[in-house]
Amino acid sequence: MSIFTTRRAVLAGLAASAAMPLAAQASFTAAFDRARALDQLRALVIAQDGEVVAAEAVRGPSLETPVNVKSVSKSVVSALTGIAIARGELLGVEATLDDVAPNLVPQGAEDGVGDITIENLLTMRAGLERTSGGNYGAWVQSGNWVTDALSRPFVAEPGGQMLYSTGSTHVLGAVLAEVSGQSLLELARRRIGDPLDIEIPPWTRDPQGRYMGGNNMALSPLGMIRFGEAWRTDLGVVPRDWVEAAWSPHTRSRFSGDGYGYGWFLSEFTGRDAVYARGYGGQMIWVIPSLRLTVAVTSDPDRPARSRGYAGDLHRLVAETVVREVRRAG
Repeated sequence: MSIFTTRRAVLAGLAASAAMPLAAQASFTAAFDRARALDQLRALVIAQDGEVVAAEAVRGPSLETPVNVKSVSKSVVSALTGIAIARGELLGVEATLDDVAPNLVPQGAEDGVGDITIENLLTMRAGLERTSGGNYGAWVQSGNWVTDALSRPFVAEPGGQMLYSTGSTHVLGAVLAEVSGQSLLELARRRIGDPLDIEIPPWTRDPQGRYMGGNNMALSPLGMIRFGEAWRTDLGVVPRDWVEAAWSPHTRSRFSGDGYGYGWFLSEFTGRDAVYARGYGGQMIWVIPSLRLTVAVTSDPDRPARSRGYAGDLHRLVAETVVREVRRAG
């Protein structure tokens, strides 16, 4: 079943496969057995060569229902950034806030905030105090999320160490809205949702009405697969030079130890090239180009998924069952 046929055909095909005994998908029996044993996991979808080869809503919403994918949103904002550059709306990743959206730089911000680049925001190397982790609650309770994020003190040099911060991606989303004249929701729908036939419902907005960049977007498990495939293959959605740049290591996470590009983590946990989008609770998209493989998992969004905990379980699920079976079959 091609995941880029009409949505109706996809859903009809998946409904038919869901009615079949799992033995009909025998090659991935171990993967789904393991998935069911993880009580946080809600859905698992496996695609190879653009075909959904196995899919199951283990518990929770159906495969076509959009769910909160948390920080997988950052990979969506990355795609929209590459598209904006290709369209000439952004000058490139070296463009600064002063270049592209000077009105977003708050009065009283520290010297140098206007010199923060698009790449600094994409790679979480703005140098400003984080808005994630223990600072997240105060940030989203502030009266202006962009101003709050950009008014924080520098705790590192811009372009230096990675400081994972949803505020950086929210600022980037605000930049995209400024330079395009469209909201982040409109951009996501028109430039990703419509061409890939992905439903993208409205999500969280800040006090100024800006859609949140970097968190709380909703995609269905099937939509996550389509999004991953749009990066893996040339569907005319994500520019090919952007894929190369985004999937190159620019920094490294001090939490997982994995490399980080533009909104994607990079790893060799499978023994091969692998990139993954990761959201709180275990919302994940893995793309393994050498195996022509894309895998999506949704999970309980209200429980943590630490690298040495449930997120590690998910990596092992993919590496030890899905990837192993694909290799065996190939």
